[in-house]
Amino acid sequence: MIQFDRFVLDNGLRVLVHEDPSTPMAVVNVMYDVGARDENPAQTGFAHLFEHLMFGGSVNIKDYDEPLQRAGGENNAYTTNDLTNYYCQLPAQNIETAFWLESDRMLSLAFGEKSLATQRKVVCEEFKEHYINKPYGDVWHKMRSLAYTVHPYRWMTIGKELSHVENAKIDDVKNFFFKHYRPVNAILVVAGNVKLEQVKRLAEKWFGPIEMGKKYERQLPVEPLQTEARKLEVEANVPLDAFVKTWHMDARLSPGYYAADLLTEILGGGAASRLYQTLVKEKQYFSSIDCYHFGSLDSGLVAVDGKLVKGVSMETAVKAVDEEIEKLKASKIEAKELQKVINRTESVIAFEDMSVMSRASSIALYELLGDASMMNTEFQKYQAIGIDDIHAYANKIFDNNNSNTLLYHAQ
Repeated sequence: MIQFDRFVLDNGLRVLVHEDPSTPMAVVNVMYDVGARDENPAQTGFAHLFEHLMFGGSVNIKDYDEPLQRAGGENNAYTTNDLTNYYCQLPAQNIETAFWLESDRMLSLAFGEKSLATQRKVVCEEFKEHYINKPYGDVWHKMRSLAYTVHPYRWMTIGKELSHVENAKIDDVKNFFFKHYRPVNAILVVAGNVKLEQVKRLAEKWFGPIEMGKKYERQLPVEPLQTEARKLEVEANVPLDAFVKTWHMDARLSPGYYAADLLTEILGGGAASRLYQTLVKEKQYFSSIDCYHFGSLDSGLVAVDGKLVKGVSMETAVKAVDEEIEKLKASKIEAKELQKVINRTESVIAFEDMSVMSRASSIALYELLGDASMMNTEFQKYQAIGIDDIHAYANKIFDNNNSNTLLYHAQ
């Protein structure tokens, strides 16, 4: 059970405090309720660009990293399609440094043409290196635009196309910042060797004066139910043929999410999983194969993705995957197999909660989902999934009309 206290500043900033006197460290985590799904379809990649801009200096602080390192701290950030998260860890006695740094960049970034030009270049290089020039780099660009027709999950966090970030203007960037990176759209989690009263005082001092901003109300287009199978074949200069197939699954807060999570473990959770045992070890059709989902907050995708062994035809590989899926739909799994994946899930949840940094980020995520205390009942939702639920859900999502197949041929 993870204990925490919660209070809200007058400007709408939600603050959660998790006291852990067993560590000499403190973590300051700021999660913003903005991700790639909140971008204008003609200006994608902005949420990710901001992750870079947020380290490029703020109103009163030229360089974020230097004062934090002097205080013995380290920091990082990540952006997904759903959210943006910044976190730093430092000795607890220096915690005010983190409040000063984080509040200043929430107050306002140093919006200069120079800073924008620098970070724009960094992001463009990243786009080229990982998504254009790298073998298989465009797989998920292609798959997302195949699987989604209207929902903004149809582009990746890096952006839909390079030109969107290349052409980002200072005014567009400023507008995006003041729309999303405001106290009312943020969650501050402070964890570690801290006291509630101390955090209240520091939060009020450093974040209290920042203008609230306008609450961002999300109104995203809902992806219509897919009614026929989609398929795309491409040829590229890659070493091996690759196969990716996806199916639409339920959103993060629905019971179907937990069934989908367990199904991906049964099919592709490591060397003991069904796909690996049959298609890599026994039949040797694939050199590697995996089944997973993205944990998306809106309706996401379950994916099977693998690299074929040289000489195996795409037709043979596709048929073999389909057969494994059909087996799962045709007969119920045994209680032992379900228990095994539930145990694995329990150990993953327990392992995630071991470090104070992970706990802080979990508290922030569940607060973003609606209530941080849900993190303490998460495992019970997995335990509530039975053999019949798994069978029914497999038959619901692994419907051919709900599938998207990408056949990626080596030239």
